[in-house]
Amino acid sequence: MAKILIIEDQAVLLEELQDSLGFEGHDVIGASNGRDGVRLARTHLPDLIISDVMMPELDGYQVLEELRKTPGTETIPFLFLTAKAEIHDIRRGMKLGADDYLTKPFTRDDLLAAINVRLKRQAVLQKRAGKEMDFLRHSLIHTLPHELRTPLVGILGYGEILVENALTLNPEDLVTMGEDIIMAGQALQRLTENYLYYAQLEITVSDQQKTFALREARTEMAGTTTKLVAEELALKFGRAGDIAIFVEECNAHITDTDLQKLVYELVDNAFKFSPAGTRVTVSGKKVGNSFHICVDDHGRGFTRSDTSRVGAYMQFDRGIYEQQGSGLGLVIVKRLTEVYDGAMLIDSQTEQGTKIHIDIPAD
Repeated sequence: MAKILIIEDQAVLLEELQDSLGFEGHDVIGASNGRDGVRLARTHLPDLIISDVMMPELDGYQVLEELRKTPGTETIPFLFLTAKAEIHDIRRGMKLGADDYLTKPFTRDDLLAAINVRLKRQAVLQKRAGKEMDFLRHSLIHTLPHELRTPLVGILGYGEILVENALTLNPEDLVTMGEDIIMAGQALQRLTENYLYYAQLEITVSDQQKTFALREARTEMAGTTTKLVAEELALKFGRAGDIAIFVEECNAHITDTDLQKLVYELVDNAFKFSPAGTRVTVSGKKVGNSFHICVDDHGRGFTRSDTSRVGAYMQFDRGIYEQQGSGLGLVIVKRLTEVYDGAMLIDSQTEQGTKIHIDIPAD
């Protein structure tokens, strides 16, 4: 059964709840005020927390806020017990990361039903997270070493040549080696930055409070941001003549930094996986209540089954094509879309090209 922490300042109700849930076989811990509740939660890491709202020391909202910003307790299901259930009170709790409200007075059956729903949902999330971690672990073992080793081999190889032949190398060879070392270093830098970006996104996805805060952000000139990033990448790839950009201004619900990252990864992939001389089209416009971004290339594309397996460090057809990158770009786009409560659609056909559609909520 589950380990449950109950935080309730009414001694009689606390005792009744402990007895009732203990009778059901749960391991129950009691706290008579909010401060003790936070301390016990951090010490025992329960499977579920049930808390009153109005309490001495710390009220229920303060307890929840403390636990949601503490590693180890940030994802524990949290159930409020309250004598009032006004809409603004519920919204406040939900924004802080509460999972449910139970209004006093309540029956034993109501309490058990609410607890069972939360515990079952948490079990499903943990099982899903376990599967995703296994898949990520497998992908890391097979992909990440290659992406790290390739630039490192180049850097170390050139380093040895420079040390052993420093007196005999001509200036042209030194310039060429220096350029190759810089390219290898940039590849490592990009891999590291994307890994850290992805790790931060995973933390954000699991933190409701951070997610709510991000969704309040605004980029007033989303069209301009999209255009500037696309133009920058076209110049970087030496394909300024291959890109077509059609954008409209829009107030999108996303930070400017995250919008830049989203567009960068989409356009970067479009150039990487399409041959020079073929068109890459980037559009951004207001559609309904969304800022709709579409990046269309005429590269090799990928299969329908591949689109369903988009994930970190997932590379497609490694045995056929030499990959460029760790596979993190597309999953970063996917995660960003989820964080901002948007939608992502991949329309791709092998040897014909890929269209990726992104919808981000907008005013």
